[in-house]
Amino acid sequence: MWQDLKPIGRNPESGGYRRYAWTGADAECRAWFEAQARSRGLTYELDRNGNQWAWLGDPAQGNAVVTGSHLDSVPDGGPFDGPLGVVSAFAALDELRRRGAEFTRPLAIVNFGDEEGARFGLACVGSRLTAGQLTPEQAHRLRDADGITLPQAMERAGHDPEAIGPDPDRLARIGAFVELHVEQGRALDLSGDRIGIASAIWPHGRWRFDFRGEANHAGTTRLVDRRDPMLSYAETVLAARREAELAGAVATFGKISVEPNGVNAIPSLVRGWLDSRAADQATLDTVVEGIEKAAREYGDRHGIELDVVRESFTPVVEFEHALRDEMARILGEGRDTDIRVPVLGTGAGHDAGILSGSIPTAMLFVRNPTGVSHSPAEYASEDDCLAGVTALADVLEGLACK
Repeated sequence: MWQDLKPIGRNPESGGYRRYAWTGADAECRAWFEAQARSRGLTYELDRNGNQWAWLGDPAQGNAVVTGSHLDSVPDGGPFDGPLGVVSAFAALDELRRRGAEFTRPLAIVNFGDEEGARFGLACVGSRLTAGQLTPEQAHRLRDADGITLPQAMERAGHDPEAIGPDPDRLARIGAFVELHVEQGRALDLSGDRIGIASAIWPHGRWRFDFRGEANHAGTTRLVDRRDPMLSYAETVLAARREAELAGAVATFGKISVEPNGVNAIPSLVRGWLDSRAADQATLDTVVEGIEKAAREYGDRHGIELDVVRESFTPVVEFEHALRDEMARILGEGRDTDIRVPVLGTGAGHDAGILSGSIPTAMLFVRNPTGVSHSPAEYASEDDCLAGVTALADVLEGLACK
C-alpha cells in the first residue's frame, strides 16, 4: 500500500508532496482509497462534504468505531503526515482479519478531505463542515491563490458544492473515532517510546497581518522618506520569536505576500500570516497580543498602517478521558510487553480535534526520530510504523470486537 501511494503528488524537484484539495493529485489519492476499500469487500461511500468512508458492517447499527486520517498535504510536505493513519487503518483491519476477530460493532475507515488547508487557507475543511464548525456560506467564500473558489474547485472535480454542510446523522452513527498519526515533534524519540497516546491538542490559530505603506522607487527614494512596510513586518517576525520564547509557546510567520513584489520597488503592502500555538488559552492570548502590540509600535514608528485579522482558531482539545484511558488499558495488556505507551500533548491540529466536540475521539502517535514534519525529511521507521499498526489493531479489537 505504501509503495502504491508514495509517488502520487510527489514533486520531483523538492521530493515533497503537493496533494492539494480537489486537484489531480487529490483525485488519485481518492481513487487509491476507493480501490483499497473495494478490494477488502468494504462498502465505499463519499459523503456530502467530500470525505471518503469504507464500512465493515451496517453503519445504521450505530455506535461504530472509526479510524483513519487524511491524504492531502501541505506544500512540499512529507509522506507520513496523514497518509500513515489511512494506510495503518487498512493494515490494522487486515491484521484483525488475520487474527479471526469477530466484530460486534460496525467499523469504518475514513479519509477526511482538505485537512491541511494548503489550497484554501483553512485547515480541516471536511471535518469542520461535517461537525457544523464551518457553515456552507463560509466555505463558499474560500478562495485559492488563483481566485478559484471552493465550490468551483469541487464542481470541477465532479462533486456537488451545493450539498455541503453539517452531517449530524453521520456523526450520530459513530461511537468512537481513533486517529493514528506520525508524531510531529520529538517527545517519543526523547523518551525512547515507539507509540504514544494523545492527551490534548494545544489551542492554536492563524492571524493575517496587513502592513500598508507607500510604494516607491528603490533606487531614488531616500531612506528617511520611505514608508516601507517590509521593515515593520521584519521586526514583527523577530517579535513573534521573542514573545513565544518568553511564554514557552510557538509562533511562526511562514507565509508572506508582497505588493507590487518588484525587486526595485518599495512595497506598498506586506501581508504575513502568523501561526501561533500554546499549551493553554491564556498563554496563547498573551503571545498574540504581544506580537500585535509590537507590530503596531513598529508601524507607528515607520508610518505604516496595520490590520490584523484572525482567519481561524481552534480552542484547546482535551481528548475524552474515558476513551483515552480505555486505550491505555488495552495497550497495557498488549501482546508486546516491550511497548510502553506514554500520554503526551501536541501542538498540531487534527481532524480528531475538530470532531471531539461531537463524538468521543482519541489519537495514537508513532515515533518520529527527527521530529521533522511538513517537510520531505519527515520520517518514521518501518518497525515503528508496524508497531503503530499493531497498537491500532489492538485498540480496534478492544473497542469493536468480542
